Amino acid sequence: MSELQPKIYILHENLDWTRHLVTWLERKDIPYELWDLSSGSIDLQSVPPEGIFYNRMSASAHTRGHRFAPEFAQQVIQWLENNHRVVLNGTNAINLEISKIKQYLALNKVGIKTPRTVAVFGKENLVGAANRLNIYTLITKHNRAGKGAGVHLFNSARELDAYVNSNHFEEPVDGITLLQEYIRPIDGRIRRSEFIGRKFLYTVSIDSSQGFELCPADECQLPNVSGSKFKIIEPLDKHQQADYEQFLNSAQLDVSAVEWVEDAHHRKFVYDVNTNTNYNEQAEKEAQVFAHEHLAKYLGKLLEEHYSAVPTEF
Repeated sequence: MSELQPKIYILHENLDWTRHLVTWLERKDIPYELWDLSSGSIDLQSVPPEGIFYNRMSASAHTRGHRFAPEFAQQVIQWLENNHRVVLNGTNAINLEISKIKQYLALNKVGIKTPRTVAVFGKENLVGAANRLNIYTLITKHNRAGKGAGVHLFNSARELDAYVNSNHFEEPVDGITLLQEYIRPIDGRIRRSEFIGRKFLYTVSIDSSQGFELCPADECQLPNVSGSKFKIIEPLDKHQQADYEQFLNSAQLDVSAVEWVEDAHHRKFVYDVNTNTNYNEQAEKEAQVFAHEHLAKYLGKLLEEHYSAVPTEF
């Protein structure tokens, strides 16, 4: 394969979360190259290769020893965009990926409900902020998280105080802890709606009774738990789908997942937006729908549209 041939370039820091896409790209004979941004360098005067660049950088990179990989990815993405390359999940997406605060502000800007949330910088300010918020049950979560980092549920101020002042307190990587109103799911399950090319693909129903580790990837699953807590369910309500797709367009999120919950009053709240979306293999096998196949087709189509001389059959 010529080095000059346009390709799909996948920006990532975790091959485990990329290998399924690679499988489908190879099955469909779509040229690709992996860029591992867990380390590296950029020659700022160089010109990037021709191709479509897909950002898969994760907010949870620090949990795998790649503390500054998202910051490096931000610089690489800016370099690509300054050179007029097509970047899926570009600058705006990675900014939202590493800040739930920015996610909530962007969601609220287009009228999408989020749980009441207070952002607290500094461990010593948490208890006082919670007392002023005075909403129980509440949860803590990290502003820059992933894989359920720092998510804990508290039924009283006494429980929160004991956690904050214990050796079990989890320091957030950016120093910001969120105090958030807990929205109890009407049926004990939360939902994760997947979008590719800013268009709805499917919704996964997730059993939340096993805790707040809701990463759907096979690598995230809890050991010694029989069955899957993930199940692909019916499509979204058409108005809800339209609202989410409007948000994705305004926020420039090309491949994403919107995590939401419905309360006892049938109100729907979005509590997380995932811009490096993963998919659960068992749930997809049961439903016979494979998101990485759809994603590979989408990437291949973009490559063909932008570089029509590239022969692709998918």
